[in-house]
Amino acid sequence: MKRIFAALAVLMCFAAAGHGRINDPDPRELVKGAVNYLRGKTSQAVVEMTIHRPDWQRQMTIKAWTEGRENSIFWIAAPPKDRGNGTLKRGDEMWIFNPKVNRVIKLPPSMMSQSWQGSDFSNNDLAKSDNIVDQYTHEIIDRQTHQGKTVYVIRSLPKPGAPVVWGMQELKIREDHILIRQAFFDEDQELVKALTMEKIEMLGGRLYPVKWKMQKADQKEEYTVLDYQSLEFGLDISDRIFTIASLKNPRL
Repeated sequence: MKRIFAALAVLMCFAAAGHGRINDPDPRELVKGAVNYLRGKTSQAVVEMTIHRPDWQRQMTIKAWTEGRENSIFWIAAPPKDRGNGTLKRGDEMWIFNPKVNRVIKLPPSMMSQSWQGSDFSNNDLAKSDNIVDQYTHEIIDRQTHQGKTVYVIRSLPKPGAPVVWGMQELKIREDHILIRQAFFDEDQELVKALTMEKIEMLGGRLYPVKWKMQKADQKEEYTVLDYQSLEFGLDISDRIFTIASLKNPRL
């Protein structure tokens, strides 16, 4: 009998090691929690974006508003030549506004993965798309530590037929729902680019990653950095701000 119990104990250990531990949180809820943590119910932010290339560097200031996981709008406040350029995301739809020609363009789904303003962030990235929550299946594949917190390494694979760009994503999410890394892979599961959070500080009344760095896998000297200058959560934001009329009237 003792041998039977010992064998069962060994089998249970192997099962826990191979497919997540009994006390592990649900991986989908971890991903959902991380997305919600970054955005909050509503938010307003000022962000400095630096696009770095081997022979040049460009900086711009962005003002952004978000509402839940559906709506976001942001404008370039500086430099002067780009001032007023805006982007609106409402649900699964996105529009851009160019004040020089006073024209609003609706982006087709095929353009969501294209670079935003020549940076290493795509239109989808900057809109903080949440399709990873429901369009992927999630599995905890490892556990690490970061600043005394447990970090869950999650592998996310697209569901059959899901309208997504990436063949796989790998996320590192702390137990307090702070995302510290998100890696993007193609259909052959080759790394394309990775987003890392390099500083976590108090901002907007909570611990928050204030420096984001997006870098392609094969370009060590090319990257884009987002530095959060200010951030507020839980503001009373009118739904009218997330409209095309608002997009054409920048709040700068």
